[in-house]
Amino acid sequence: MWKKPWSLKEGFVIGSGLVATGLLLQFSVGSIDWDLFAWPANVILIVVLLVGTTVMHFLRKRVYLFRFLSTMNAAVPALLWAVVLTVIMGLTRQASPEHIISQGSHGMLGDMGITYMLGYWPFVLIYAWMALILSLTVLKRWRKPRWRDIPFYLNHLGLLIVIVCGTLGSADMQRLTMTIGQERPEWRALNKQGQVVELPIAIQLDEFQLNEYPPRVVVANTKSGTVADAAPKVNIIRTIEKAAPVSSEDSTWYVAWPSSGAVTALYVNTGHREGWLSSGSYLFPMQMLSLNDSLSLAITEREPRAFVSKVHIYTKTQKNILTTIEVNKPFCVDGWKIYQLDYDRQKGRWSDISVLELVNDPWLPVVYLGITMLLLGAVCMFLFTHRKERRANE
Repeated sequence: MWKKPWSLKEGFVIGSGLVATGLLLQFSVGSIDWDLFAWPANVILIVVLLVGTTVMHFLRKRVYLFRFLSTMNAAVPALLWAVVLTVIMGLTRQASPEHIISQGSHGMLGDMGITYMLGYWPFVLIYAWMALILSLTVLKRWRKPRWRDIPFYLNHLGLLIVIVCGTLGSADMQRLTMTIGQERPEWRALNKQGQVVELPIAIQLDEFQLNEYPPRVVVANTKSGTVADAAPKVNIIRTIEKAAPVSSEDSTWYVAWPSSGAVTALYVNTGHREGWLSSGSYLFPMQMLSLNDSLSLAITEREPRAFVSKVHIYTKTQKNILTTIEVNKPFCVDGWKIYQLDYDRQKGRWSDISVLELVNDPWLPVVYLGITMLLLGAVCMFLFTHRKERRANE
């Protein structure tokens, strides 16, 4: 072993050494804090990578290690190690660094750092190793460029861009939370540290809409506080979606009342008892129908089916946009993606605020460029192979 020329064994040993070094760093200093690599640190590291690989390329005849890095015996073990770590990442539930800071790392996998693979030292070192191999391999082939090498350049450069810019660029991604109302436009948001960030866009809520599932009638044990899965056969005589209670000395009934704080009211008959049920709201209490000393009919809290915000967006680029933001359907403007995140849970469908998440990833177009190059490389490889086979047949 370690006799020139090096083989796959040396490649696997180098990869194992990087993983072992990463584990030591993981247990000694903890996960990588990518915020330390935000602009301009990430750009400086990219320049260092380019300059360093260029110097290593010109010194390859003097230093055997540099020459070995541009061979298959170095690339294959690095790729296999990357596949193993990526599979582990896919099989374990990943948590955000904010969640780890607030909730802590739960379980053995969390303590090892595997639940946050993007900050896991072995994962990062192996991918840095791959980036170095890709760079030196491209420079080696670039000495004698040929047209038939176009798929090679597209695939290798595309993968290099995705690895480097996808990791270092993540440090510049902003994920902010903004609470908007109907009184005035809001241009301030909170970052993960709770700090106020002023944005080049302002958003004002025009209308919040909440679509809820139908109410469920259940049997509640008023003494134990438990709820049965289903109620006995109940005949719903009348339903008022938006109602308010009206009380007299000995009874309470419900009337239509389409205003903030209205409740869902049902008039039901069980065969033995009949009366009103209501879901309750931030304004009115819940109404139950007593069946005996310990059991009562009740309406469960209505679960949201979908909620949307009709908003007005103003930008420094003089855009004035009226749009609707739904869950899982973000709106994009000036490099920002705006997601529907939450609302005032206490007021429910009468919420007068909406909570949005704003995401800005300036490196995402570069990553998309790398993915596009990979796709083009695959297409060119197919076309060139097909052309070569056709010439051989002719």
